[in-house]
Order: sequence, then structure tokens, then C-alpha cells
Amino acid sequence: MRAMKLILAPMEGLADFWVRQALTDVGDYDWCVSEFVRVSGQLLPPKVFYRWCPELKNGARTRAGVPVHLQLLGSDPACMADNAARAVQLGAPAIDLNFGCPAKTVNRHRGGAVLLDEPEVVHAVTRAVRQAVPAEITVSVKMRLGNEDDALSLENALAVQSAGAAWLTVHGRTKRQGYKPPAFWDRIGLIREAVNIPVIANGEIWNVEDAMRCQQESGCEDLMLGRGAVANPWLLRALRTGETACWADVLPVLQGFLRDVTGTGTDAQEAGRIKQWLSYMRKQWPEASLLLQQIKRETGPAAMAPYLQLAPPGPASGTVAVP
Repeated sequence: MRAMKLILAPMEGLADFWVRQALTDVGDYDWCVSEFVRVSGQLLPPKVFYRWCPELKNGARTRAGVPVHLQLLGSDPACMADNAARAVQLGAPAIDLNFGCPAKTVNRHRGGAVLLDEPEVVHAVTRAVRQAVPAEITVSVKMRLGNEDDALSLENALAVQSAGAAWLTVHGRTKRQGYKPPAFWDRIGLIREAVNIPVIANGEIWNVEDAMRCQQESGCEDLMLGRGAVANPWLLRALRTGETACWADVLPVLQGFLRDVTGTGTDAQEAGRIKQWLSYMRKQWPEASLLLQQIKRETGPAAMAPYLQLAPPGPASGTVAVP
């Protein structure tokens, strides 16, 4: 049996270049997906692609060598095709299409999950992109179960398949359900049974037990990790090897991240990035909650650095569960 594939999810506003770099330094992901590049009626200049996927300048790989697939979001087949072709010219090794974003602003402009009400558009966009890029360039799709409900989930999945997508990643909730637990992994399984292309399961995987239940309920061997991987950078290692970790193992990830982002924006922006990550880590690590309280009034990375250096290693309270 082949090893399961583990992929780092595209998380707009969270898993940017710096987070992708930090997480793939720690975990051996099969690949990761960029934040979406929004396409709205024009051929974008190279600088836009480089903004959302700086790895294009380094062979489309992270510092650790993990491939980065470029994600596009839009509804116009011809324009999406033109931009996919440009992304490939700039070095994208694969194109992923976003039919899952639940953001209201994106949906109002006919992007993301709202397109799941129009399977014919999902098919047209996927087919146009597939025809626009060389055969050796993979085209994949990420979608939710649906927009307001999941009545068209199978129709959308079959549209993606018939349009030539190599695989389909499904987040186990509709747009209306947002990120509120639970994720309906069994409904991903219905999609998997209906199509002949590989299906990757995504949504609400926070620990090893979640991953195992997701595989069982969906029947999908391969998983895409999102917020759970941000909350616990050691999650991938736990899934690969059963390796456990404590706060002393996780803290260096934050320390390295602080070094990497220092000088990349304003003090407030850089401080905000650290606070954002600690806020996610609180779900898994009590020590992260304490550290966030200590630095919440600090407005720059220089003022935060001493706290990150002196934060005490945690005991077994943060240990990753292993089946």
C-alpha cells in the first residue's frame, strides 16, 4: 500500500509564504498550495503571482524543498485559462482551482464557493484551464460540499472529473456551514464513491484521532491539513511517524518564524503575525495562551523576542496524542 499523501492547505490570510516556509521546515508535506490568486477580467502581471507565491522565484518550492502548487480563483473560463498559462510560464508546477472560498466579498463577485450553484461554470473553468496548460502540468480542484446546501455536490464533482482535473480536494462543509464543527467526512465519502479521480479529504483535522476518523468516514487515504497544522506544527510528524512533541519542540518554530518575518513589514504587521499564530496554537498548547497574554500589548517583534526566548518549556500537557 502506498503511503498517504499529506498536503498543506491554502489558507487565505493565514498560510502565506512565511507560514508555508515554517511549517514545511518542520514537516515533510507532499506539497502545499498557495493562497489564491484572484482573477477578475484581466491577465495579471507577474508581480501579482510573485506576491502570492514568492516560491515561484525558487523553483516553486519552499525552503525545505516542498513543491508549491499555485491556486487561482475566478469565474471567467477564458481569463482563468490565460492566467493559468502565465502562472505556468512563471514556473508553477501545478494549478489548483478554488471553488471553496466562503468569504462574502469573494462570493459577491462570483468567486469561490458560490460557483458551486453553477456546476456548468465549474466545468467550464476547469476545462478551459486544463486545455490552456501543458499536459504535464497537473490541474486540480478544491471545493466545499456546496454553497447553501450540498444538493449539487455530486454534480460538481462529476463536472470536475469530466473537465479533466487530476484530483479533487473536498472540504467537508458547505459555505453556509463555514468553519463551524463538525465537518461531514461521510459526505466526502459519497463524492469519492461517485468519481474515478482521487479525492483528498479536508476539514476539522486537529489531531491524529481526527485524521483516522476522517479516513474511516470518508474512505479517503490522502488528507489536506489546514488550521490544525497551524495550531500544532507537529501534527504532520505525528501522522507520519507517531512522533510526540512538547512545547519545547514547538517554540523554536515560532522563534524561527519571528526571525523570518522581522523586516518584512511594519512593526505592527509583524507583531500581528506572531499573535495570530499564537492564537491558533492556544487550541493545542496551554503555553501558547500564556505567551499570548504576555505579549499581547507589545507592538513590535523586537519587544516580543525576549518573551519567546524565555518562555518556559511545557510539560506533557501539550503532548500530541498517538493512537
